[in-house]
Parts: sequence; structure tokens; C-alpha cells
Amino acid sequence: MSNVVEETINYLDWNQSMDILKKAYKINLFALIIGPKGTGKTSLARKFASELNKNIFSVNFSLRTRESHLVGTKTIENGEINFVEGILIKSMKEGGILYLDELNAAEPDMLLRLDEALDDRRQIILKEAEGQIIKASEGWFVVATINPLSHVGTKELPPQLLSRFPIRLNLDYPPEETELEIIKQHTIVNNENLINIQRAIKLARALREAAGVEELFYGPSLRETIAFTKLLNIGTDPKLAAEIVFANAYNQWGEVEFRKVMDMVISIFG
Repeated sequence: MSNVVEETINYLDWNQSMDILKKAYKINLFALIIGPKGTGKTSLARKFASELNKNIFSVNFSLRTRESHLVGTKTIENGEINFVEGILIKSMKEGGILYLDELNAAEPDMLLRLDEALDDRRQIILKEAEGQIIKASEGWFVVATINPLSHVGTKELPPQLLSRFPIRLNLDYPPEETELEIIKQHTIVNNENLINIQRAIKLARALREAAGVEELFYGPSLRETIAFTKLLNIGTDPKLAAEIVFANAYNQWGEVEFRKVMDMVISIFG
């Protein structure tokens, strides 16, 4: 879908990623953001488009994403055959920002069509529309994200496609003090809750590190620490909030996994 430029997007640029994206845009080199889920990759892309005063055209890749979503498809209406443009074509025509989310979850047919559009010619031949050639308008820019290969459904990008994104940014979880500042951008941080919020951030960091070395199946995102804080703000007991937001997610992998995390919650929150 295409999103109209938004007035206010909360994003704390703690590692100068925005500056790198702007440099990439200036020299017309497409950018790839690499990092786990929940580190703010989408917020960064949206903020980037907003600061350039451009529309952002987003595609989130999954098993349900089809080539027609990307390029377009023929339709029949009142006996007439029409071609409905996909997100890629719309973004190229407008010269907007094309945001390819979780690109390394895309199917091979879509990667082939993208590879054609992303080469130095910045054009694509629409076999679906009698061979019409679409050339990108001036200012068209592409930002893609990929998750680590440890994430379910991901695979290596073909080397040729990877080379289309010579500007690569690593976006990991921020330091603890920075995560607190990010939380403050999304909700109220009361002084009486500060210690428990800091404890939750430490818990989240420990869970992420455990997931990184495959001791656990999942590492919580920034969304979880924000959600924890919001629960505290409506009077939820800190231990219960931590169980709801952090520990309960691990029930899907069974009692043993859940108990590992619950033991951590009890050690931190009592």
C-alpha cells in the first residue's frame, strides 16, 4: 500500500542511520537495513520518507505476497481488460520511496522482477501489459530490510540482488539508556515506575542475548518494553505485566521454555 507522508513519526535516530540514508539518497544508491524484528526498521524508513516529503510505497513480503502485488495484474470490468498497477510500478511512476520489508522472505519470482527494476536502467518491462516499458521518475528510491537468517521464513538474498543495495545499515537493539528514551517517545514514563521500566529493559536485553545464541526461541522487541510501560501506567503490578508481555510469549514453545523466562521474571521482579 501507499502511505501519504505523515506529519509526526516517532523515531529516535540513535546510531545516525538517518544520516546514512540521506547520503545514499543523495548519491542514488539504494539502501538495505539489516537487523532483527522490532528494532525500528520500518519507523526509520517512514521517518526518512517524511523528512524527504515523499510518499512511501510499502510491500511486506511473506508467503502470501504475490508477484501481482508488486507489479500488477489484469482485470476484466464491463467486458474490458484493464491493467491494475502494483506497488512497484506506482512508486516508479511517482518517484516515491519504495519500501521492501523483509525482502529475504520474498519468493524467487518476485526477486527476479525486482532485480530487473533495480539495475542501473531503473526500468521494467511489463509482460502483463503488452510489453510496456516503465521507467522510474526522478527521485525514485528503494529501501529494503532483511531479518537475520535465524528468523523463520528467511533465506539468503541472491548475490546479484544484494549488489543492488550497496549501502548497508545494521540496526540492532539500542543501548539500555537509549531504549528508555525511545519508550518516552511512545508513552509516559512516571518517576514511580522508572525502576521497574529499567528492570524490564534489562530483562528484554537478557532475553535478546539468549535468543541470539539460541538458548531461547525468541527475543523481545522494543514494542514489548513499550507495552510493559503502558501496562504500568494503568496500575498493573510489575511482575504481572512482565509475565503478560514477556513470559507468556514463550508458552507456544512449551512449559520448559516458559519456565525459563518466568524464572528470570521472578528473579528481577520478585
